[in-house]
Amino acid sequence: MKRSVITIVTALLLISLIPANSFASEGNEKKSKAKAAAASSGLKCRPTRAIGHTALRVGIPVVRIPAPSRTLTFTTNCGDIVVQTDGAAAPMTTTAMTYLAKQGYFNHTLCHRLTTAGIFVLQCGDPTATGSGGPNWQPYRDENLPVGAANDYPEGIVAMANSGPNTNGSQFFFVYADTTLPPAYTRWGTIIKGLDIVKAIAAAGTSTGTQDGPPKQAVAIESVTVR
Repeated sequence: MKRSVITIVTALLLISLIPANSFASEGNEKKSKAKAAAASSGLKCRPTRAIGHTALRVGIPVVRIPAPSRTLTFTTNCGDIVVQTDGAAAPMTTTAMTYLAKQGYFNHTLCHRLTTAGIFVLQCGDPTATGSGGPNWQPYRDENLPVGAANDYPEGIVAMANSGPNTNGSQFFFVYADTTLPPAYTRWGTIIKGLDIVKAIAAAGTSTGTQDGPPKQAVAIESVTVR
């Protein structure tokens, strides 16, 4: 699950070719389509003011092995997604994600990527919403990698996104249907409540109409509670 990078120059060139008065109507049309898709999937989301922004600078967490397992409640504008962490199998990741959550790192951040064919995940955790952001400290090693097999990332698993071996930071993905991936992404938690919300977000599709892109329904992590 490599992090995506937006080509800003290309985007600016495309924008320069669009008449200024077309933005309002196009934006309204996209919002209307997103609402219709969300309604057809049973999804009820509140408006959000979350936008891509510079990541909060945080200190370096202290890892205890094994790490205590925690329950993280991701309060999104579409409802709560509750994750049970696996501190025994993924102590570094559990520590890092719990620490970031407590620091408010994920507050008001957008889930920037949805995949709907072959790979079934909703990717979040990047404050910049570009797919290339992460915390200000060094990446940490992989943990709890599965044995390569069919559906090695089953429905309900929460795993880290990365850009290669041992490059974990803050980006992660919710798996909403059984998925087969290279055994290269740390599995650190399980959704125990709110899987239906992720499925409904997926049912609404992407904003581009493709199989891999930003979710059509804007999804924002407004806050995270750790217990």
